[in-house]
Amino acid sequence: MLTFERADRSRPLLKDRRFELSQWLWFGTWLAVTIVGWKLKPDHVGHGTHQQLGLPPCPSVIFFGRPCPACGLTTSWTATLHGEFATAFQAHALGPILYVLFTISAFMAGWGALKHIRVGTDTPLFNRVTVIVAIVFFLYGVGRFVATKDGYRTSYENMWSGTLRNSSPP
Repeated sequence: MLTFERADRSRPLLKDRRFELSQWLWFGTWLAVTIVGWKLKPDHVGHGTHQQLGLPPCPSVIFFGRPCPACGLTTSWTATLHGEFATAFQAHALGPILYVLFTISAFMAGWGALKHIRVGTDTPLFNRVTVIVAIVFFLYGVGRFVATKDGYRTSYENMWSGTLRNSSPP
């Protein structure tokens, strides 16, 4: 599924360093997401945890009163980090699984960079699995959007929705 190869000294060193840097960046991204998720408190409504970072509510929730495919991922990942697995799966059924995949890939990238080994993902199997995960994620999101009843918005999101509906264009 993945390929591993030692840095090739016949290639330009700069190219190897860029690849190694990209692996460190992937690990660093995971580390940053994990630290932020650990500091946040999962919103037990099931979505909206990202608002603790000063971000606005999801536009899909504001305009349609329904979740987008990613709604609840921040809550799910944060709950996973806090060991609240029931909340994590309730917020987004794919959230804990995606976080585990992210964690595994980040550690593989970090290990590869540390050992000067390229962790390649350009294989037919990896590409197929990635497409399947993306399709499942999208279909899950569409299913949630269609199946969600009224009442998904919190009072804060209702306020945003009302403000946007009542504002007149300049």
